[in-house]
Amino acid sequence: MELRNIQYFIAIAEEQSFSKAALRLGISQPPLSMQIKKLEREIGVELFYRYSHGVALTPAGETFLKMVLPVQNQLKNAVKLTQSTANGELGELRLGFTGTSILNSLIPTAIQAFQQQYPQVNLVLKEANSLILIESLLNNELDIAIVRPPAQYPKAITIRNLIDEKLIAALPIQYPAEDEVIDLAEFKYESFIVSPPEVSAGLYAAILNSCQQHGFTPKIGQQAPQIVSILSLVAANLGISLVPESTQQLKIEGIKYKYLKNKTATIGLGIAFKADLHSQPAINFSSLLNSIVRQHH
Repeated sequence: MELRNIQYFIAIAEEQSFSKAALRLGISQPPLSMQIKKLEREIGVELFYRYSHGVALTPAGETFLKMVLPVQNQLKNAVKLTQSTANGELGELRLGFTGTSILNSLIPTAIQAFQQQYPQVNLVLKEANSLILIESLLNNELDIAIVRPPAQYPKAITIRNLIDEKLIAALPIQYPAEDEVIDLAEFKYESFIVSPPEVSAGLYAAILNSCQQHGFTPKIGQQAPQIVSILSLVAANLGISLVPESTQQLKIEGIKYKYLKNKTATIGLGIAFKADLHSQPAINFSSLLNSIVRQHH
C-alpha cells in the first residue's frame, strides 16, 4: 500500500470531490481516479460512493479514514522532528570549556544566546583544562570545546582561534608597582606561579613565549592546577603570574592586576572539535559564537 495513495484518499474524503482534491494535490483528475481504484482493489472494498456532483465515503471508507488520519499526523510530526533534528533544533550539545575561557564575556554570552535560539537542545557542560577537553573530543565524549590552544595537539582535532586575549600581570597587593602599565622585562627575576604544562599547556606556553620574546626565560616557582589556586598563591606573596585579561573579574583579596606595555603578550582563545564533526547543534553553536566574536571585534 503506497503512502501517496493514502494521502490522495484523505484529500478526496476531505474535499468530497475528485476534481477539488486533484486541484489541491496539484495533479490531474484521471491519474488520481486510477490511484484510488488501485487502493480500493488492494483493500478489496469500495471507499467512495461516486455521484455526478461529488463523492461520499462508504461505511468502509469512513472506517479507513478514521484509521489512517492518525498515521498521516504521525508522518507529518515525524517529518517535522526529522527536519528539526537535521537543523540542530533538537538533540544535545556537549560543550566543554576551560576555567579561564568561561571568564571571557563572549563565552557566557554565546551560551545564553544559544539556549534562547535553540531551547529544545539539551546543553551538557563540562569544565576542564584544554588537554583533558581535547582528549574528551577524541573519545567522542564532547562535541565541541572552548580551549586555550596548546602548541601541539592531535591531527584529528581542529582548533580555530577566536581571539587573542591580552595577558596581564597578577601581583601580590604589596608588590612595589606604582604605574598602571608595567614592562614585562621588570619581572625577569621574579618567580612565576603557573599551571604545569601537562595541565594547562596553552597558558603555560603563552607565559613562556611572552617572556622569551622579551629577553628572558621565566623562573618557574610554585605550580597550581587552576587559575583560582594560582591567584591564591600570588595573594600569599609566593610569586607573580600572567593571566588572561578576563581573569581580573575574579576579585581575590590580596591581588592586584596590572596591564603590560608589551602588546605581544597574549593568549589565544579557540574553539576545538574533531575534524569529522557531524553534530549540527555544535555547528550551530560554533557559527553563533563566531558571529558574536565578529560583532565584538
